[in-house]
Amino acid sequence: MSSPPTENSKEPFWQVKSLAEMNKAEWESLCDGCGKCCLHKLQYDDTGEVHYTNVACRLLDLGSCHCSNYPERQRHVPDCVALRADKVLELNWLPSTCAYRLLANGLPLAWWHPLVSGDPESVHAAGQSVRGRAIPEKKADILDHHIVTWPA
Repeated sequence: MSSPPTENSKEPFWQVKSLAEMNKAEWESLCDGCGKCCLHKLQYDDTGEVHYTNVACRLLDLGSCHCSNYPERQRHVPDCVALRADKVLELNWLPSTCAYRLLANGLPLAWWHPLVSGDPESVHAAGQSVRGRAIPEKKADILDHHIVTWPA
């Protein structure tokens, strides 16, 4: 029987630590920079069904797919959700490719995730980000007219 991994283990941290055990830097590095969670979503009260739109939050930089004001995001966008390890599985709107969701469900990160590939551009090259696919919030009209299926 093999011994459990230690701090000096060669295994990547995301394979040996639970989400709750990760430090802030490890936690933040799990974000692949896809921007999918920053798209406006519609959730229907009667069914609970969630639909993504191609409309980005006003703070999402559509080139980098990162928040333009991450430290202050909740002050500017009060309904922006701060992910927590104990809440990840409750957030049914997280995309199926989300590292937090994958790891919480005991699944591996995708080959294109920057932690696996070593390249922050791999998420975009693999077509897994909103780059070139989303529009700014200020250019959108009725959100129902912007429902898309690709972020799932």
